[in-house]
Amino acid sequence: MFYRLLLESFRRQRRRKLLAGVAILLGTTAVTAMLALATTIGDRIHTELAVYGANIVVFPKAELLDVKVGGVDVKPATGGAYLHAGDLEKLKGIFWANNITGVSPELALNVKVSKDVTAPLIPLQMTGYWFDHAFGSLKTGAPMLHPWWKLTGKWPVAYDGSSVSEAGDAVLGAHLAQTLQAKIGDTVYFESAKNPSATVSGVGPHFAPRMKVVGIVSTGDATDNSILVPLENAQQTLAFGGPSTSGTVPDAISRVDISARTKPEDAFARRDPQSLSKKDYDVWYCRPYANSIALQIREAIPGSQAEQVRRVEQSEGTVLERISGLMWLISAAALLAAGFAVSAAMATAILERRVEIGLMRSLGASRSAIALLFYTETGLLAVFAGVIGYLIGSGLAAFLGARIFAGDAPVTLATVWNPVLLPVVVGLALLVALAGSTPSIRTALRLDPSTTLRASA
Repeated sequence: MFYRLLLESFRRQRRRKLLAGVAILLGTTAVTAMLALATTIGDRIHTELAVYGANIVVFPKAELLDVKVGGVDVKPATGGAYLHAGDLEKLKGIFWANNITGVSPELALNVKVSKDVTAPLIPLQMTGYWFDHAFGSLKTGAPMLHPWWKLTGKWPVAYDGSSVSEAGDAVLGAHLAQTLQAKIGDTVYFESAKNPSATVSGVGPHFAPRMKVVGIVSTGDATDNSILVPLENAQQTLAFGGPSTSGTVPDAISRVDISARTKPEDAFARRDPQSLSKKDYDVWYCRPYANSIALQIREAIPGSQAEQVRRVEQSEGTVLERISGLMWLISAAALLAAGFAVSAAMATAILERRVEIGLMRSLGASRSAIALLFYTETGLLAVFAGVIGYLIGSGLAAFLGARIFAGDAPVTLATVWNPVLLPVVVGLALLVALAGSTPSIRTALRLDPSTTLRASA
């Protein structure tokens, strides 16, 4: 009899059930979309804010030292201290190694260049970078950590050292290319501290290693007036003044830019780790704060100082906090609206079925049996609408994520399907449906069967 009454309820009140189901469906769709976006929004915002550059910078700790003689700072402009590129492999062993999404070491050198060996030399900076470097499973380098750079041509390839007469690849900053009146395919000459001006028979007044311009880059900063070369070429220049086929090339680097997925900074993240108890320190150390990742980098790379770039971290944290707050607000509003809709639909259903309720009571049905009937109806409706809402909401989340954060990125099955959310969404649908129907069910249980039957006669 119970199942027959349940079936008849859905058959006779199709419109009421449909309205309540649609309300739950819309609520769970919105909640699913918001939750699905919230679970990946940190990574998405990190990717979007990558245009600001790296969020952790590493440099030699010796650069923090003041070297003064007679009150005069005599430390070289370049800092005179270097890290070792080979030590970057140690980054793969830190606790949050999997959160590192980009690594870009660089080596800055002061050189002089000209387009012709007989022309005056122009002092400027040559910087060596990784451009397309395999770092474990990552393909990383300067272009990945500086996505706003606009390149015409191609990025340089490292000089292979097979012949000193070969010209190495170089990319010129847009302003420097304009100053030298150089274009892609031209050859430029340079002089470094290792190869001071000298007269070489058949070459001209400068002993100047050659570089072939393979690209011109516009960056909007000081890099527009510099030369970009592969890191290996810059290291050869540091050691020998230019291409060389002999000798040991140092793996020196002057700075490392690191991009890492981090947890937005809060009050706990800003606490001094030295002042924390052992338990709190372990919690702080094992959270992906920029400060804790920077500390692990300092521990891994000898002689290094790692610091977070606050403008990137603060922007990421602020944007994530506001968007997350908006998502939770939308989810709460959707669930509240669904609850009110279920309550209204159930109240109407109780009003229409008051004679049925009175008859059931007069035939000996208990209050708990009647409550179980109505709660079962509501629960089945919530489960069905919740599952459909989850499917639609997952697709909506994938669509919104692709449109808002990734342009025309394809919607993949992995993006749409997040099975962990299914029980959460169905549970929320049940909670909202049962909470919305409870006031009406309690009203139904208080009906006097004799009064109800006499009124319908």
